[in-house]
Amino acid sequence: MIGVYHTPMRTRFRGITARNGVILQRGSDAREFSPFAEYDDDYAARWLAAAVEDFHPRIIRQTIPVNVTIPAVSATDAHQLVHASGGCTTAKVKVGEPGQKLGDDIARLEAVRDALGPGGHIRIDANTAWSVEQAVRILPQLDRAAGGLQYAEQPVATTAQLAKLRRKVDIPLAADESIRRAADPLAVKRLDAADFAIIKVQPLGGIRAATRIAEALGLPTVISSALESSVGLFRGVQLAASLDDELVRASSGEQLACGLATVHLLERDVTTEPLVPTGGRLSVRAITPTRIEAPAAVSSWWLTRLTRVAQHAGIDLDPWRERP
Repeated sequence: MIGVYHTPMRTRFRGITARNGVILQRGSDAREFSPFAEYDDDYAARWLAAAVEDFHPRIIRQTIPVNVTIPAVSATDAHQLVHASGGCTTAKVKVGEPGQKLGDDIARLEAVRDALGPGGHIRIDANTAWSVEQAVRILPQLDRAAGGLQYAEQPVATTAQLAKLRRKVDIPLAADESIRRAADPLAVKRLDAADFAIIKVQPLGGIRAATRIAEALGLPTVISSALESSVGLFRGVQLAASLDDELVRASSGEQLACGLATVHLLERDVTTEPLVPTGGRLSVRAITPTRIEAPAAVSSWWLTRLTRVAQHAGIDLDPWRERP
């Protein structure tokens, strides 16, 4: 069975106000195909390969720690989101939002630190917002506001810039776009460009491919969401629960929180039992979609896109189509 979902975002995030995607279901197995609208068919084909991948990894841990994701909201709202996070002790805070000022980021980080207390971890994500020179100036200010950053995720656009920045600041850096959007994700290792790797299942073409890249990079690894429904998030949870222990721990030995607790950013999920954290952790629990619905125009657009990308990639969707 193939269906399309649509949900508004609770807060504008990554420049979007709604999230859409396709759910493919075969028996009890449900998958998600949800590349962002601006992605071309070549890149979207990775997302479809991930959706139809016939692979379930060996699970070696039954729960995983997760961070709460804080959009570019007010300091007051950021404080409340930490308290409503289901016990998360790590927060990932969006910074560098177009139209906002550095003071907004500083206030948000101070509020998150206050809500977490001194023992919590704070990481920031700038989504390639700055030049190297801007990052050198801004990152120490954000580090102070946060009372110490665990890392700054992709503050600059390219891997070469990330490597250059890493030699100019003492704050640990994490590679995201330099892995999932790069023709050569292993350049992050060759250039010694990052301290952490951000790994996402759909953009990398599935759990097998994501595992190979994580292992080849050999960096402390954080498995993160591509802003999916619980169906897509479950594949990330499976990956996080299957990686070797040395990949998912910081140098301190502490298990790194994954960026997979993002259902709270959606107005509604495709299931009445979404993947939300308890005690700051997600369980390895398969999802049964029960609420797949979208306006007719949205559904038509996504089904057309699905067919086009499948033809482009040579992927047979017949096993996922409902048969009489």
